[in-house]
Amino acid sequence: MNQEIKGKIGVLIEEHFDETEYRRFNEFFPQWGYEVEYISHLWGQEKLTFKGNDREAEVTVTIDLQTVNPRDYKGLILIGGYAMDRLRYQVNPEAGKPSQAPAVEFLRQAVQTEGLKIGTICHSLWLFCADRTLLKGKKVTCAHNIIADVENAGAIAIYESGETSATYVDGNLISARHPGVVEEFMTVFLSQLEKS
Repeated sequence: MNQEIKGKIGVLIEEHFDETEYRRFNEFFPQWGYEVEYISHLWGQEKLTFKGNDREAEVTVTIDLQTVNPRDYKGLILIGGYAMDRLRYQVNPEAGKPSQAPAVEFLRQAVQTEGLKIGTICHSLWLFCADRTLLKGKKVTCAHNIIADVENAGAIAIYESGETSATYVDGNLISARHPGVVEEFMTVFLSQLEKS
């Protein structure tokens, strides 16, 4: 394993994040030379502290996604749990207009950033679902209970052996079913980063 810093992986996070993923990202990616940096919408605050689903792990975030450029990162991961549902909230939605939630705006930029690998796991495709143009025609996998959300947003869910696939790669989008496959997800995501 290499100790040279190869770049940063930005992880979008909010309250009710998946703690298994959080712990494993912090252990795995630095071993392979990638700094993990947590980013979120901070609502005008200097920092916010978020707790995980089990209320055991917490992370204090000081980097607002509105102050960074997706090009600052080699890869971007949307953490699982209910964090991405919270990040797609917009204060004043308008009929017929696309979501203006800051995290959705950031995701639009990220998707258009050439070469940027974007990883999703479990429920995190919910952030993509806030704008149908982001998932239209994409082949993905996800948690079983959001399959309809993902398909209604225009994606094609991929199955194997009677369930959604453990992981799936469609271009720069790397998706995974749930935290039970986090090891496979990280390995696949890393392999895609190393191809860049």
